[in-house]
Amino acid sequence: MLTPMTSAAPVQGRLDPLSLGAIVVTLVFWASAFTGIRIGLEHFSPGHLALYRFLVASVTLLLVMAVTRLPVPAPRDLWQIGVLSVAGISLYHVLLNMGERSVPAGTASLIIAAGPVITALLAARFLGESLNPLGWLGTAVSLGGVALIVLGQGQGLGFSAGALLVLGAAFFTSLYFVFQKGVLARVGSLRFTVWSLILGTVPLLVFLPGFGTELRAAPLPAHLAVLYLGVFPSALAYLTWTFAISRVGAGVTSSFLYVSPVFALLMAWALLGEVPGAVTLLGGVIALAGVLLVNTRGRPQ
Repeated sequence: MLTPMTSAAPVQGRLDPLSLGAIVVTLVFWASAFTGIRIGLEHFSPGHLALYRFLVASVTLLLVMAVTRLPVPAPRDLWQIGVLSVAGISLYHVLLNMGERSVPAGTASLIIAAGPVITALLAARFLGESLNPLGWLGTAVSLGGVALIVLGQGQGLGFSAGALLVLGAAFFTSLYFVFQKGVLARVGSLRFTVWSLILGTVPLLVFLPGFGTELRAAPLPAHLAVLYLGVFPSALAYLTWTFAISRVGAGVTSSFLYVSPVFALLMAWALLGEVPGAVTLLGGVIALAGVLLVNTRGRPQ
């Protein structure tokens, strides 16, 4: 029988301030990850980049596990976490890295933005986290807003073999978000995330051949970029994201992924002086409006 993680957890599907804060922290770090990936891919192959990033994340979380003395999950739970992590960690990040080598950033952003749609469909089918017509309208509005952001930045839109890799990444991460619900309720968000990232790193060891050569050849900025990816967009952001899913469900949490391009725009504006155009700003407003619609009027009472 499944039991809730804590007695204070809110009703699934109802967003509370603590969950919203966790989501915002996650999205800020995930929005910043695309720059780190771009820098990393200049000096590492897609497989080596994923391996390096999650070795750093695993070491970080092993330290967390040592400090908090987290117990090992039961064998049944450990097995389920491992299977989910192959999809949501190993396959997702390798496919995304491979796709970003040949797919324009705009196309990749739109394809990844399909992830919340896939997650909502799976959550409705398997978890009962249904959307009403206004919820699906809000989803469509947000996706349209992301499209305007991409077009406003003058990025090309094209479909290629690499786009299929990115679409596969979006599908696998949706499976990961939706089907973690049962084991997450049993082991808690902290234990789930620690063991998920560690177990998701194990299949990436297949990329060990040649890894040392790339490590020695890469310049310091590339190493710093991957260290950042491993600690913040990986270890910390997955902790906060899984925490939010455990409280409000995969459907509600994933709807906020449409806000990620908005955060990326704000970061580029503040840190790089890249002033967005009118179409881009309009797209950001529309994407935010769609998320607001999904989370206020988009679910059955």
